[in-house]
Amino acid sequence: MTFPWLTPPWQRDVDCTYMAVTLTDAGDQISMAASAVRGDTETEALADLLMGPGSAAIAAAVLHDLIGVVVRDGVDELWLTRPPIHVEAVEARDTAGVWVVTVDAPPTEEATWFSATDTRRLLAQLQDRYGA
Repeated sequence: MTFPWLTPPWQRDVDCTYMAVTLTDAGDQISMAASAVRGDTETEALADLLMGPGSAAIAAAVLHDLIGVVVRDGVDELWLTRPPIHVEAVEARDTAGVWVVTVDAPPTEEATWFSATDTRRLLAQLQDRYGA
């Protein structure tokens, strides 16, 4: 895959402009980890999360219990401490693992949802192009 950037977001010396919240299935609860990330688009922000500092822990989650990642434009302290995201299982955990994810935020705070499949696909493409 060819990526549109000249410099990958995780190699840029710029301030973070997006929030990424990683959602994982922790057995009896849903775990959320919020991070500030760099990029000019939601996909670039996800790429920074997957390949930037601390990405080894994210990659481990991507391989196992990932539900998905919510990316939003702008860095917000409230999103870092208590992201307004709700997750519900539609089916039993031992089946296909279908999840409903909703974001409680004003319309001016649009968020983009990347499913576990989308996230794994992007990670594989990034690792293929840039190495693990």
